[in-house]
Amino acid sequence: MISGIFVKILSITLLIAVGIVLILGIGTLFKGGETSKKYSNKLMQLRVIIQFVAILVLVGFAYFFKN
Repeated sequence: MISGIFVKILSITLLIAVGIVLILGIGTLFKGGETSKKYSNKLMQLRVIIQFVAILVLVGFAYFFKN
């Protein structure tokens, strides 16, 4: 069975990953120029994917570990 510590660590790791990608995406957006054109949209797409995975995992944890 999955322990509570593993669930907490995975949840926090996913949320931090979403935050990091969001900050990187906003940073490249404000930087402008070629960097913004090349990476800003890709970083925001990556953020949406990571956010989707994080939501699925958190909802799955809530469903399977409701006490």
